[in-house]
Amino acid sequence: MARQLDLRPTKTLGQNFLHDANTIRRIVRTAELRPDDVVLEVGPGLGSLTLGLLPAAAAVTAVEIDPRLADLLPRTVAERRPDLAGRLTVVEADALRVTGLPGPPPTALVANLPYNVAVPVLLHLLELLPSLRRALVLVQAEVAERLAAPPGSPAYGVPSVKAAWYGRAHRAGSVGRRVFWPEPNVDSGLVALDRHDPPPGDRAATFAVVDAAFATRRKGLRAALARWAGGPAAAEARLRAAGIDPATRGEQLSVADFARLAATAP
Repeated sequence: MARQLDLRPTKTLGQNFLHDANTIRRIVRTAELRPDDVVLEVGPGLGSLTLGLLPAAAAVTAVEIDPRLADLLPRTVAERRPDLAGRLTVVEADALRVTGLPGPPPTALVANLPYNVAVPVLLHLLELLPSLRRALVLVQAEVAERLAAPPGSPAYGVPSVKAAWYGRAHRAGSVGRRVFWPEPNVDSGLVALDRHDPPPGDRAATFAVVDAAFATRRKGLRAALARWAGGPAAAEARLRAAGIDPATRGEQLSVADFARLAATAP
């Protein structure tokens, strides 16, 4: 199929196509889809995962940035699973810039995300689509560890906190390199996220505090948040108002702690 399109996978688009049937069956099984789910897939590529998702859900909306692949996918499904072709909608777009999707709101995100934009895409879609109740994404192993890391762990950081705003993330398995074409030079991992209500507070304000806290993660929060608060003394006052020790580091705080801090009066 790639030869027909004269397609050479590029790092720019993060194109490492999943092709192993056992891995695809495992992903679909791990996604725990319901028959009435509307699945959002990002970066379907040559359509291997799409073909696995279609029998397990009511519909699949696939967002593909490469126009050649977006054009090919409906034909691939029509040839291989003509009985399920009516369940597929293909959107040619950059998932980072999508502002809406056709059809019924998606309830589950299941995707082999491009490594270079995996976290921004995941966070953008969770914010854009409150209908998503669950996500299962295949990402670089290091990114999977960060997304699922709890407070106080070495991998805990900005992706961990921001993902926790939307739901509880956990590792859902490891994936080797040989199931991709071309093979990446890193291992991959599955991360599942079950949606819950965000903590009380403003998302943008909370994320601004998170970014500031981890910009200099070796510093205590009194120093790390000085610019954000308008000075070390102001940072200390807001930390104490939120019930947080000013000597604490950012990696010790939960997303609820950050939201409470962001809500304090400047």
